Amino acid sequence: AMRGWLNEGKSYVPPVGIGEVMRAIAVGEIIESNSPDFAVGEHVTGMFGVQQYCAGSPKALNLNKVNPDLVPLQRYLGALGMPGMTAYFGILEVLGEPQPGQTVVVSGAAGAVGSMVGQIAKIKGARAVGIAGGPDKCREVVEEYGFDACVDYRSQDVQAGLKQHCPQGIDVYFDNVGGEILEAALARLAMHGRIIICGAISQYNNADNRPVGPRNYLSLLVNRGTMKGMVVFDHQKKYAQAGMQIAQWMQQGKLTVKEHVVEGLDSFPDALGMLFSGGNHGKLVLKV
Repeated sequence: AMRGWLNEGKSYVPPVGIGEVMRAIAVGEIIESNSPDFAVGEHVTGMFGVQQYCAGSPKALNLNKVNPDLVPLQRYLGALGMPGMTAYFGILEVLGEPQPGQTVVVSGAAGAVGSMVGQIAKIKGARAVGIAGGPDKCREVVEEYGFDACVDYRSQDVQAGLKQHCPQGIDVYFDNVGGEILEAALARLAMHGRIIICGAISQYNNADNRPVGPRNYLSLLVNRGTMKGMVVFDHQKKYAQAGMQIAQWMQQGKLTVKEHVVEGLDSFPDALGMLFSGGNHGKLVLKV
C-alpha cells in the first residue's frame, strides 16, 4: 500500500509528496492530550506516519483506542489492523463468502493479508491454495497457516501448479500480485468464478509506471466470471465487528498470525524493500 501511495495520479488517496512524512498507520501511547475522550497513557492506533511523535486532532488522525493487555501492540497493525480487515472483508463481503467445498486461491499467500484470507476460507469450509515465493514461504503457508497446497512461483510453472491443485477450477481468486500470476488464475477460472483485486505488487515498480493488464480477460466472459477491486477503507463502519470475530478465531486457535518486527526509524527504507524481496515472514512492522 505504501508503495502505491508514492505514485502520482488518480488513486483512492492523494499521493505522498516529496519531503512529506511517509503516510503510515501506527500504534502508540498518548503523552499529551487536550481531548476529554483520550487520556495520557492510553494506547491508540491512527494515521501517524513514519515518525517518532505525532500531533493532531482525534478525528484527523482517525484515533481508535487499543488494549495492550489483550494482545501485543503490533497485532493491532496486523490481524487486528488494516491487513486483518482487508482479509476479512475481501474474502467474505466483496463478492460473497466462499462456500464449503469451493476452491479459493490466494497470491501473496505468506503475507499478512494473504495468509489470513486462506485461513478464513478454510474456516468457511473451502479449500485454500496459496501462491508464494520460495520453498520456505510455501512450507509456511501449508504447515503453519493450514492451506491445502501452495505453488512456488519462483521454481514452478504457476499455471501447471494451479491445474494440479485446482482440478475443478478456481471458484475464488484473491489477487495481491497481478501480472502473470493473475493471468494464470484467469486461465483456471471455474464457471461463475470470482476474482477480488486487492493489490498488484508485481507491477508497482514497472519502469514506465504502467501496470500490465491480463491478456486473457475474456476468461471472465467465457466462464461468466466477476472481477472486482476492493479498498478496505470502504468498510470502516464495520471494523469493530470484524475485529471481534478475528479475535475470537485467534482465541479458538483457528487463526495463526505472525509479525516480523524491524527496529529503528533508520531501518525503514530497507524494511520497505523487504516486501519486494520476500525477506519478511508475517506482517512487517517497524518499531520506533
